[in-house]
Amino acid sequence: MPSFSPRWPRYVEFAPSILVAGGLTWDAFSPADYWGDPMLTAASVTAGALLSLRHTLAIGAAILVGVFALTVKDGTADSLEGHLELINTLFAAFMGLGVNRVIARHGRHLDVVRSVAEAAQRAVLPAPPERIGRLAIAARYQAAQSEARIGGDAYAVQRTPFGVRLMIADVRGKGLGAVSAVSVLLGAFREAAEQEPDLRALADRMEHALLRESEHTSEENRLEGFITALICEILPGAAGLRLLNCGHPAPYLCHDDEVRPLEVAAPGLPLGMGTLGAARSGPTDWPFPAGSTLLLVTDGVTEARDHAGMFYDPATQLADHGPFRGPRELIDRLAADIEDWTGGPRDDDMAVLAITRQVTGRGRAAVRGSSAAR
Repeated sequence: MPSFSPRWPRYVEFAPSILVAGGLTWDAFSPADYWGDPMLTAASVTAGALLSLRHTLAIGAAILVGVFALTVKDGTADSLEGHLELINTLFAAFMGLGVNRVIARHGRHLDVVRSVAEAAQRAVLPAPPERIGRLAIAARYQAAQSEARIGGDAYAVQRTPFGVRLMIADVRGKGLGAVSAVSVLLGAFREAAEQEPDLRALADRMEHALLRESEHTSEENRLEGFITALICEILPGAAGLRLLNCGHPAPYLCHDDEVRPLEVAAPGLPLGMGTLGAARSGPTDWPFPAGSTLLLVTDGVTEARDHAGMFYDPATQLADHGPFRGPRELIDRLAADIEDWTGGPRDDDMAVLAITRQVTGRGRAAVRGSSAAR
């Protein structure tokens, strides 16, 4: 298990060294009554909070060597004043080590709790099949790094008489209420996907199951709010797909070097808000040519921020890395890209589902012929 190591901007890691240089320079050139000890103490504690144990020890050793050299230069190494100066410096170094160990212990505990949360999430959220017919499938769930509670992201893929149907959803909230909602949502989807020929009716069945479960759940674990969801149907024998958006972030179609969002003019209401009386929007049809990949994400992807507060845009960022050979390569690239983008702990869970319509033998021959002609 990886140890806890928060990621800071690169320039922050130089703060202890700058404080050491400033404190020793102050001691070397200022009058005897003006000391740079506060900066040296701050350097040691800051190193303990920001750096590894090895680097914290190095900062402490540098401070001790520097202070000892200054006492020798001033001729106070054998005096009481010099001894007190070295003792104070040693105490500051031990303070830095103490801070480092406390943070490391807390980080290891958080890693364990987060690992348990992810294991529980995956138990509720089993991995989809890697292949259904000519469709290659990959999925990934990552818990938020800033906390260690079970989240409410969900996805599912199922072969049905109406084609391959898939869903991705985001339950508002965390904890037992979210786990219960995810379990009910997945069960309702798997049952209704086999029976309902219309995606709108499928969404209604899922919403009815959630509302019914909420009525029989204790107040402590009851789901509050709503669930955004995206339901997709890949039509059998046709290079197309059908999408029903229930207030969820739009999916993306990756084809060749292009990544574009499949946005609808008016997404429907999230699941759980049907009591407002508004009619559910109908599904929309989109092309899904061979060799393209459909990418479904939760808001943990689209709301990831960089240090300037800018949101991550898959359409812009992924276009520079295409084309992708399959869903696993796309998901791995997306996860690495978001980690680079945020540069630190994420504030939300992240669920990703990708489906590639693979090129048939005839399609590959056509592509080779087209390439040879160029």
